[in-house]
Amino acid sequence: MSQLWQIEDKTSGATRQTDVRREEILANPGFGKFFTDSMVTADWDAENGWHDAQLLPYGPLVLDPATNFMHYGQAIFEGLKAYLHENGTIKTFRPFENARRFERSARRLAMAEVPEELFVASIEKLVERDQYWVPSGRERSLYLRPFLISTEIGLGVRPANAYKYILIASPAGAYFSGGVNPVSVWISDDYVRAAPGGTGEAKCAGNYAASLLAQAEATAHGCDQVVWLDAVDRQRIEEMGGMNLYFVYGAGDSARIMTPRLSGSLLPGITRDSLLTVAADLGIGVTEGEITVDELKSGCESGEISEVFACGTAAVITPVGTVKSRLAGSFEVSGGKTGSVTLALRDALLDIQSGSVPDRHNWMHALVG
Repeated sequence: MSQLWQIEDKTSGATRQTDVRREEILANPGFGKFFTDSMVTADWDAENGWHDAQLLPYGPLVLDPATNFMHYGQAIFEGLKAYLHENGTIKTFRPFENARRFERSARRLAMAEVPEELFVASIEKLVERDQYWVPSGRERSLYLRPFLISTEIGLGVRPANAYKYILIASPAGAYFSGGVNPVSVWISDDYVRAAPGGTGEAKCAGNYAASLLAQAEATAHGCDQVVWLDAVDRQRIEEMGGMNLYFVYGAGDSARIMTPRLSGSLLPGITRDSLLTVAADLGIGVTEGEITVDELKSGCESGEISEVFACGTAAVITPVGTVKSRLAGSFEVSGGKTGSVTLALRDALLDIQSGSVPDRHNWMHALVG
């Protein structure tokens, strides 16, 4: 554990879930439904900087009705996972990348930045305490949710002068209840997620609130997820829900993949970034570029585009099987089936995260053992 940050343990004597109840939860954890026994908090103010880092029993927060973030939206979060390996060790995947993105998100929302060392030390402390909550199995993990909120009391519209960092954890099974099966997506022609110069590159709560109406529209059209277009001409494909997208051209040894380049409105996904390297390891060509809705439709219909998949921490990699749009109509990707390149990339990434293969890029960070 980082010696720069001492996190005081205040969980002594706290009530914990019984072994029986914990095992019941771990048998079918779902995603984001249950939470471990503990949490970490730390506070910041202009006079003291970061202070009072504590490991506490999981429980409610007491907040004044005039707490700043509830009115003006200074709230950001991250998502990463801890994995139980067969040798009993527990590791997490590229946590310093999450820490750096967390800092960038805070900077964009004029919030106090959580130091990387505190961010990682909080994860180490919480997972060490709640290690028995990390489920076993290749598709299972302990999902870690660090978040930061402004806590100044008052209604002045300006950056707050006080913030609270909180880390909670939730045992996780598959993100999509259907498993690794192709999802259907609705291309939103009426709404946009973000625009260059906005908050699209930040992982802030407001971005997700603004996405819910379009997601409801997707559901109304029988689709699992919404796909976002660029804010300028509503033609270029950017993201799927809160996940980055990849497009597979060709098949076999000639297959190559393309992902939309970061434009200022896309979230720089850590899974997205990792797949650029994993694909190269597998001998798959990789490019970052642009693709329009018309190009996607014609590519799928001609067979030039053989697969489409989305990627992110929660779901890892999810294939796309059906695309629907008010303007472009409905069409299938790869006959609505999961493609071989998608599966190969997913397996390769899970192999690294689960410890099944050597960690040649030093991406895994030990937490326990």
